[in-house]
Amino acid sequence: MNVKSKEKQENSAIELVIEVGAEEFEAAVDKVYRKNRKNIAVPGFRKGHAPRKIIEGMYGSGVFYEDAIDELYPNAYAQAVEQEGLDPVAYPKVEVLEVGKDGFTFKALVTVKPEYKIGEYKGLAASKEEVNITDEDVENELKPFIQRATRLVNVEREAKEGDTVLIDFEGFDNGVPFEGGKGENYALELGSHSFIEGFEEGLVGAEAGSELSLNLTFPEDYFNADLAGQEVVFDVTVNSIEERKEAVLDENFVQRMSDFTTVDEFKADTLADMEQEKETMAENQLEYDAFMAALDNSEFEINEEAVEQQYEAQLNYYTSMVQMYGMTMDDYVAVFGMTIDDFQKELRTAAENALKQELLVDAVAEEEKLEVTDEDRQKVADQYGTDIQNMKDTYGEEALDRTALVYKVQALIKDNAVVK
Repeated sequence: MNVKSKEKQENSAIELVIEVGAEEFEAAVDKVYRKNRKNIAVPGFRKGHAPRKIIEGMYGSGVFYEDAIDELYPNAYAQAVEQEGLDPVAYPKVEVLEVGKDGFTFKALVTVKPEYKIGEYKGLAASKEEVNITDEDVENELKPFIQRATRLVNVEREAKEGDTVLIDFEGFDNGVPFEGGKGENYALELGSHSFIEGFEEGLVGAEAGSELSLNLTFPEDYFNADLAGQEVVFDVTVNSIEERKEAVLDENFVQRMSDFTTVDEFKADTLADMEQEKETMAENQLEYDAFMAALDNSEFEINEEAVEQQYEAQLNYYTSMVQMYGMTMDDYVAVFGMTIDDFQKELRTAAENALKQELLVDAVAEEEKLEVTDEDRQKVADQYGTDIQNMKDTYGEEALDRTALVYKVQALIKDNAVVK
């Protein structure tokens, strides 16, 4: 391998012209011939036994060149990049310039880290939300917990909206039972609108043991075309009536539902959890704001090729994901009230911002001479509730170290911010 020339191009790109010599190329061509000859049939020879010269005579002297180039150029490119001290940030654009028995020459357009001007990243002014949890906040936090403990109790009275009635029912169309119109001991909450209009309303005022006939009409747009718009009769027997009995936050409830003894202890623990959660959110927001302020202070020359590759990778990810769920991209973006064009524009902007953030992380890490330690790796693993080795096995050591470095840089910028 020999680098013939190296020229700086626009958009943080370097053009390398790389030569691979005759000896190395001949060895690759012969390797390709030996690998493929078993698949080549030549009249007068057993399949797989035709000499290379005969095959080249039939199909041309360069019949094996393309595969030989594919065999050699990745390693030649890697050697050239290392030799020239380049740090690529995207896959190269490769073009073969010459090829023959004396070897081949190719051109590689290498996208490197762009030039940048790092701004202030220490002493940045940032604000942090004050953590203030009120008694009302605690009460609201406990409401769903108490509601989940609500139970249904049997009552001896007329049914009203909000009650749950256990019923047997059967529907008839012109005196004939219809499919899907029968149920036994079915629990129906009155007012839930689970049944067609008039059914639940017809049970309000009924008592346990009541037998009713409800004359109803299915909606014109009912999903079952055979029943749409049809007048039917439902025979209903009310087996029992139940009402919701909400739990009361008292010592019995606390002792039954938690490890605490008193209501005050239970509320104090809830308050502590809420304060911790809000403190974590405030810290995370502070860290994000400080990092973005440092990003705004810096200037980067973004390479469009690198943005395009980042964008394509993200687009392919989302395309594969929606296909896995049996959706189209149009369906997916419609969920967010977007068009395909809107989504692609946002994705491209996100790709550019992601590259800028990566550059800032690298610049600060270089400036501060930061190195990733096991302590840093463990902080990442803690976020996933696992250990370092499992993170390496799952995501790879390189990805783990990169994430750990990002965390370290973000923490450094946050810790050096002036918090208002």
